[in-house]
Amino acid sequence: MRWLNASRAALRAVSRYNPGPSSAATVSWLSTKSCWLGDQNILLMGPPGAGKTSVGRIVAQRLGLPAIDVDDDVLEKAWRMPVATKLAAVGGECFLEEEGQALCGFSAAGSVVSLSGSNPLHAAAMQHVARSGVVVYLDVAAEDILQRLSLMKVNRIVGHAGVSMRDILGYRKQFYERWLDIRVLCGVGDTVEQVAEKVVTAVERYHHPDAETYVSTRGDSESPARSRTHFSDVVIEGLAPDGGLYVPRGGFPKIDAREWLRLADMSYAELASALLEKCIHPSDVPAADLRAMTARAYGDNFSSPAVAPVRHLEGNQYVQELFHGPTASFKDLALQLMPQLFSHCLPPDCNFLVLVATSGDTGSAVLSGFGGLGGGGRGAGGGGGEARGRTGVLVFYPQDGVSDVQKLQMASYREGNARAVSVRGADFDFCQRSIKRMFGEGGLAGHLAVEYGTVLSTANSINWARLLPQVVYHASAYLSLFREGVVRFGEPVDFCVPSGNFGNAMSALYAKRMGLPVGKVICASNRNRVIADFINTGEFDLRGRPLAATASPAIDILKPSNMERFLWHASGGDGRLVAELYGRLEREQRFVVAPSLLAAVQEEVQAGWCGERECAAVIRDVHRRTGYLMDPHTAVAKAVADRLQGGRAPVVICSTAHYGKFGPAVLGALQVEPAPKDPLEQLQRLESLARCGPGVHRQVVRCVEGGSGQRPRVCAAEYGALVEQVEDMVEACFLRVM
Repeated sequence: MRWLNASRAALRAVSRYNPGPSSAATVSWLSTKSCWLGDQNILLMGPPGAGKTSVGRIVAQRLGLPAIDVDDDVLEKAWRMPVATKLAAVGGECFLEEEGQALCGFSAAGSVVSLSGSNPLHAAAMQHVARSGVVVYLDVAAEDILQRLSLMKVNRIVGHAGVSMRDILGYRKQFYERWLDIRVLCGVGDTVEQVAEKVVTAVERYHHPDAETYVSTRGDSESPARSRTHFSDVVIEGLAPDGGLYVPRGGFPKIDAREWLRLADMSYAELASALLEKCIHPSDVPAADLRAMTARAYGDNFSSPAVAPVRHLEGNQYVQELFHGPTASFKDLALQLMPQLFSHCLPPDCNFLVLVATSGDTGSAVLSGFGGLGGGGRGAGGGGGEARGRTGVLVFYPQDGVSDVQKLQMASYREGNARAVSVRGADFDFCQRSIKRMFGEGGLAGHLAVEYGTVLSTANSINWARLLPQVVYHASAYLSLFREGVVRFGEPVDFCVPSGNFGNAMSALYAKRMGLPVGKVICASNRNRVIADFINTGEFDLRGRPLAATASPAIDILKPSNMERFLWHASGGDGRLVAELYGRLEREQRFVVAPSLLAAVQEEVQAGWCGERECAAVIRDVHRRTGYLMDPHTAVAKAVADRLQGGRAPVVICSTAHYGKFGPAVLGALQVEPAPKDPLEQLQRLESLARCGPGVHRQVVRCVEGGSGQRPRVCAAEYGALVEQVEDMVEACFLRVM
């Protein structure tokens, strides 16, 4: 066999090694094979029973490299006795130290090395071997390991005496996650051959970061000119130079059914880490750093341990509550993580001003997320002490287009480099259009760069790092229904989302591209039904269509940015077509897509809309039947799901905001008379009406209690006025370059 011959060749290369009595004697292994790894090793790490030795042999055979097993080829040769005998002779604590010393004397190059299950418990030894290559963690399901170990003799596992194997696995996981460069998520029931194939694929990916780059939705996807735009670039840039949005050139990674079954039992933070590791190259954000970020993002800052729990509503309808974060909206699911990614990717020696347009929820979520940073810039694991000092956040919102509670939330953030500005007489589209214009004006960008050393960025869902984390909560919803026995894995689940900027719907479609069994994505609009009209007719027409103020302001949008990403994907990545369509929209306020493209759009999504009376009736009727309170955005989605979904499959209705943020609208829908005028009294009255489901959101209450005296900054709905606010913010945040 090829792997055996390679191993024998390696043994011959070190036949001069003659270990003395010291367990720390030095041993060297040198490969004579040529491989794209160069002289780096592949270091397989994992618990006992993970299959490291068997996988290592297959990987070595595939790559034509020596296979080295630390237990058999290093420790037993150094000690001249079986590992089990050594463990019995010296005890667990002494064994770990002697094992670590032996590994500190080990060297190899261009080999596949299967570490022992306890090697990662010795810090000095792991620091030594990790320098020689890439550490691959075989993340195998505990049940698979326990089943394998039940068929094996386990007398050489450190710490096994008097301790359950399950407890040992749980304890050691922290060490494996500390040292990994790559996680290979092993699916339930994966064979050794399948795991080995995943290892080879993962290591190849690790060594070829240029295979994962991004292109503009308006660019030529075949052009090599943009082939070097990586994740860390798009996080900081936000918008592509040609005005398009960034999308991954190679699409999304596909996850097979066995891996999804592994993901089903993970916490939300673990699920986020596992999914995002597959979408973010480790050269941009190392896996260990990403895991630390997700742990910080999705912890006790959410009022529900599940983070985004799913609740049965009625019939085949389920509500995913996306409002348990610090600002009580679904934006927290992305914006508790995105600022950490931004901070990690932040280049040195440059200031960044993050510009945000909001129709209500994004503003406070951005301010909360960036305000929570606390470490140190690129490579620092997503913290932000030093990086926070180089980052300012400026939020623009329409003065009459958000609720009173949303205004109080934004006004309450007055710490550090963060500010919200109310734009008098504007709508969301004006705010978003003005920010895009600032990105496109070279004169403004040059002035800020020269005078203040400052670059503009954005945290709206036009930024890829804002959109990507939203994929996770759709996966979480499906896996929740799977765990509860509502569906067997593979059976479709529809998702109905209130649609404004189309990011929520787009992230559901991306989850489907990753292999999640999503049926239809149903887009729900209010009276500003531009999305519904386009999906149903193929005509995107803004002529003579004023923006209407509604009880669901977060979707009071006429130019949904992420529709551009959807059209790029639906057209097969035709950037020239997308550029042509959006150029026509800018010039003529209208475009029409070809029947073939409309068919591709309708294959993926359905769309409908709901008027104000129907929205109020849904809130009232659901509360009467179930006791559950929902906000107006959720009610819009519920109304459209009732009309379009037809019971063909379970449907998850994305509840994007807590009802307490829209007290007057909800109380009015419930026909509460007289309705209290004070926001705090409104929250108290709503809490008394909620017979089931979530109570009042405590952080919203604290915000209302402390923010009643805050007065926001205000400017006119003129582009020049917004530019003045930007310059004023930059001067306040950053010293002028001398």
